[in-house]
Amino acid sequence: MERIDAGAVRFETLKEAHIPRILEIESASNSAPWSDRSFRNEATNPQSIFLVAFADEQIVGFGGLWLCVDEAHITTLSVAPEYRRRGLGRVIMFELLRRGQERGMTCSTLEVRAGNTPAIELYKSLGYVDTARRRGYYPDNREDAIVMWMHNLQDWKPSA
Repeated sequence: MERIDAGAVRFETLKEAHIPRILEIESASNSAPWSDRSFRNEATNPQSIFLVAFADEQIVGFGGLWLCVDEAHITTLSVAPEYRRRGLGRVIMFELLRRGQERGMTCSTLEVRAGNTPAIELYKSLGYVDTARRRGYYPDNREDAIVMWMHNLQDWKPSA
């Protein structure tokens, strides 16, 4: 499968018109999907950066983070099934982290399902490290969450 060229991806800030497609991607990606209301809240949250990724003139993924004092807390990241394993998740993370840096964030954290090996590998490749485990964190199946931190976001630079 061909990798996505980062230059072919454009980003828009989440708008209400994006939500129907985002809900489709979310339900295909997450066994405990966010609700319509959750996405609507992100669209108006002044402490949120929520980006919608477009390629081939269609919504192909999204990601969000919360600005918590000096921490960029990644809240969600999803890629449409037909665009997975092509580097799009990395492109979205690059843009989220870059925008977090612009807003003065010095570190970043996230939780990821313990069984989501591709996501864990992505986050490690970006500079995140495992720091804790939250037992039974996910409500749908009580799967553990791995807590990951990037402590040096202010010095982070994207790499291929």
